[in-house]
This record gives sequence, structure tokens and C-alpha cells, in this order.
Amino acid sequence: MCGIVAAVSHRNIVPILVQGLQRLEYRGYDSCGVAVYAGGLKRARSVSRVAELQAQVQSEDIAGGTGIAHTRWATHGAPAVHNAHPHFSHGRGDVQGKPGRVALVHNGIIENHEELRAQLQARGYVFQSQTDTEVIVHLIDSLYDGDLFDALKAATSQLHGAYAIAAFCKDEPQRVVGARAGSPLVLGVGEGGEHFLASDAMALAGVTDQIVYLEEGDLVDLQPGKYWVLDAQGRPVQRPVRTVQAHSGAAELGPYRHYMQKEIFEQPRAIADTLEGVEGITPELFGDGAYRTFKEIDSVLILACGTSYYSGCAAKYWLEDIAKIPTQVEVASEYRYRSSVPNPRTLVVTITQSGETADTLAALRHAQSLGMNKTLTICNVSTSAMVRECQLAYITRAGVEIGVASTKAFTTQLAGLFLLTLALAQTRGQLSETQEAAHLKAMRHLPAALQAVLALEPQVISWAEDFAKMENALFLGRGLHYPIALEGALKLKEISYIHAEAYPAGELKHGPLALVTSAMPVVTVAPNDSLLEKLKSNMQEVRARGGMLYVLADADTRIESSEGIHVIRMPEHYGHLSPLLHVVPLQLLAYHTACARGTDVDKPRNLAKSVTVE
Repeated sequence: MCGIVAAVSHRNIVPILVQGLQRLEYRGYDSCGVAVYAGGLKRARSVSRVAELQAQVQSEDIAGGTGIAHTRWATHGAPAVHNAHPHFSHGRGDVQGKPGRVALVHNGIIENHEELRAQLQARGYVFQSQTDTEVIVHLIDSLYDGDLFDALKAATSQLHGAYAIAAFCKDEPQRVVGARAGSPLVLGVGEGGEHFLASDAMALAGVTDQIVYLEEGDLVDLQPGKYWVLDAQGRPVQRPVRTVQAHSGAAELGPYRHYMQKEIFEQPRAIADTLEGVEGITPELFGDGAYRTFKEIDSVLILACGTSYYSGCAAKYWLEDIAKIPTQVEVASEYRYRSSVPNPRTLVVTITQSGETADTLAALRHAQSLGMNKTLTICNVSTSAMVRECQLAYITRAGVEIGVASTKAFTTQLAGLFLLTLALAQTRGQLSETQEAAHLKAMRHLPAALQAVLALEPQVISWAEDFAKMENALFLGRGLHYPIALEGALKLKEISYIHAEAYPAGELKHGPLALVTSAMPVVTVAPNDSLLEKLKSNMQEVRARGGMLYVLADADTRIESSEGIHVIRMPEHYGHLSPLLHVVPLQLLAYHTACARGTDVDKPRNLAKSVTVE
């Protein structure tokens, strides 16, 4: 969600800070700011885009060798300049309107901020925002006695919640300190003795590729030419320095109008990359020791949020049908807040694009606390906290995904989950050599099949012209394709702001049919599977009430366009892997509807790319 960039150097680092914020724009934000030491604390803040902040910085000639910068996604307090980061301390002894001595940026949520705010106000600290973050900067100031790192260490011991913090003090102008707990933070080791902090290594692309991934509870002290890390127990530690190629070129639009469109069309390549090197089905695709773990389990628990949750819902059908293993799918943000029955023989599978999703990480840790230690993640970032904390992993190769509405991350997750299904089926004696060969052949053909589906874009655009005039839509699917209907509805509501809901088609007569009118388009995912005839009956229920049907039909379904029925013919039926093809027209429908309505496709309102707070 929010983004942090910080630096300490002998040169002016403001251009680096601003450039870092630009590379973090894809995460989503509603305000931004930068602060530096320039004989004192100096900052610029904006509720516009980073480009406007850059112009402000230039016009006010803000420069310095020590600084912090931030993009904020509002939680406590509305998107407004006075709530934007960086925050300065303001104590009783400060001149009214003048900054104090500590500047700070923060990602996360401080759960005990109200209690701390009351204590600090009683001590004379003046609050100028509604944010929980301002509590931290005043708390550090109150504990400061000449050593900023000691003050940070004392302050974090009083914080309850999640945070990634970067701060500096005008009394120690060549020092930046940081801390992380429940929110990602990395350290960048630069040339010439300069060092950086960032919430994402991508923010430092082109500046340094030497990255230290800070662990849960770490505190870090940066000074020119040196840095120190303390672990959660306050012990000095050496974290490994990794070479990370976070190419900024991955964020270039090229010939596309939006990143979302680019990423939709990158799916054939993303799937090919994700399957690269898969010559046969073996548990070791998921890491050393996977065979033994797979032999010891008797069920699967999938934990995920949002789009990743829907990929897990689709995988449940595969796992129970092909691998014959009982599977439960849980919304990660709900799982750890209810009483459940732990089973140490369960394989806990987390699904996350970033590997830093706060709710999914917390759900994983909750499962582990219950004694469920057989863990596996399907993730797009090999260096993420999720990969480090899980026993096994399959790294998808979707590449950088900039658009907030996930597309290629979703389809590559499905590819990884299908491989997991086949590996579990093989381990359990449910996959013959003939079946394995057939499944692998189908997977290798996916990139070409996806290209054929992308060629349907002109037909989808004609649908989008109708949808752009609507305010509501229904999506229907049955069986394996019900999760795809859910994903299609989510995409439409995310970026076009049209209210969209998805249902199993058989549930129409149990309530949703009351909503069907000529003003309620009904999108139907209609593969040629065992539920087709049932689905056709559900479609007739819609037509009998005057509803307008928009049908994604396989070629041999004998569903034809007629009055009130608009059909796009899919190139081929794809069996178990059909969801990967049927979701693509739904992505295109959402995209082109949003374009027709003039919304901010890549940065939809109120949403963020990486959800790193609860």
C-alpha cells in the first residue's frame, strides 16, 4: 500500500527520493511527500500525483543529503495535506507552526495510537493531523536524548500493530533509522557510502541492486559508509546482501494505453515463463523435501485475499477432482479471527502476488501457531516474507504487475496451483503417466490458446460499449467456472465502479433473479462441460424476465446469438484449464468498460496494489 523511500548520502538525494516514489506509484496512493535536512527540517507534500510533488520540490529548491519520502494510502484521516507524510514532531517548546526536530514516514497501522496520543498531548505535544503515524514521531521525540536509534528502539517497544518506519533528526543530520514489524522494509547498499531504505526494492531500481531484506522486528541504523541491524531481541545481526534485479524497464508502457491492458496481453508470455523448466510432474518443483511433506498430508487449507482467494477457489475444484484430497479455502482476513479445528496433517497453501499481504501473512502465522507447520506458497516475489516463512514455494513468473487490478498474477497463480494439483495427485497415486502427459501437453499449449482468446478483443469492446451505460451487472458460472465469474465481477467493480455481483447460476432462483431486468446485463461463463445443460436452463430463466445475456460460450455449446443474447465464441474448449482462458475476456470487458467510462484504470479510487495493512 503506502510506499517509503529514504536515503543518507553526501550528495543531494531528493531526485532519488522522488524517482523512488514514482516507481512505487503502482502500489496506489492518495497523497505524497518528501522531507530533507537542509539546515533544519524542510518538506513538500501533495494530495496530487508524484509529478506535482516533483514540481513543488523544484520550485521550492528543496535539496539535501539526508531525507525520507512517502506515498500514502489513507487509513486514519482523510487524504489531505496535513495528513500526508512525512510528519514532523511538534512539542510544547517548538515555535507555533515551525517544525520540531524529528521527521518520520510510516506504513502500517498503530493499534494503540489513541492511548499514546492522549499521553503525548498531556505532555504538551501538539498534533496537526488525524493520523496514527503522528503519534510515532512525537513518541520518538519524547524519548530522544541525543541518540535517534535509541529513541526509535524505545518507541517501537511501546507500539502495538504493524509498521515500517524511516526517520531522521535535525540534531543528527547524517543519520536515518528504520524499523519493521508486519510491514515490508528493505535496505539498499549503495556506492560511495550512501545507503537507502524502501518498502519495495523496485523503488531503488537503477540506484542500487544490493538489497538487504529486513526481518520481522529488525531495527536499522544508516549512516554514510556504514549501517547496523538489530534483530527483534536487540542483538546485532548480519543480514545477507542480495543482488536483486528490479528492472525499472518492466514498468514501461510501450505501445499500450494502460498498464492493465499491457499486463492482460502479457499473459501468454507470463504463463510460458511460469512453466519454463517444467519437463515433468514432480513434487520437487515446490522445493526440497516436498515429496515427504506431500506424503504426510491428508488435506489442504488455502489462505488468500481478493483475486488470489478466487484462484484458490478454482484450485479447490482441481484438488478434489484430480488429486482426490479434501480442500478448504479461507479468506485470510477472516481465518485467524475465528475458532477452527487445526489438523497438523494439513498442507497450508498461501496465495499472494506480492508475498507481503498483511492478512495472508497473519493467517499463515496463525495456522503455524496452531501446529500446522506444513506450509507452501504460490507467490510472484521470490524474496518476499511469504516465501521466507513457508516451508515450500512455487514462484510464478508474472513479472512486475503495475495495474492495481490483478490480471497476469491471477492466471499465473492458476498455473502454479494446477501444477500443485498434479504433483499431489501423483504423490497420492491418482495420476497415471498417460494423464500426466495429457495435462502437460495442455499446459504447454496455454500460451497459444491465450493468444487466440486475446484476438477476441474487438468483440469484447462492443460489449463494453453496452456495459459503460449500466450501473449494475450479474455474473454467472457453474462449478469450476463460478470462481471465474467472481473474478470477472471483481474486475468490473474495481476499475469501472459498476456494481457487480457473481453467483453460481443455480442460485438465480434463490434470490438474485429478483434483480433481473433489461437494465441488468447478465454475463454467463458457458464452457462445454457436464453442467452446460443446467446452465442453459438458468439462462432461459434470465431471458424469461427480460434480462440481457452476454455469454462466453465454447464453440460446441450450440448457444447462438439472438434477441437479448450476445455470444462471444471461445476458440476451443480447454477442459480443466478452461478457467485460464475464460477469465481473459472478463478482464478485457472490465478494462474497456472502464476506458469508456473514463475512470483511472491503473489507479482506481480507494484501492492499493499491495495491501500491507489489515
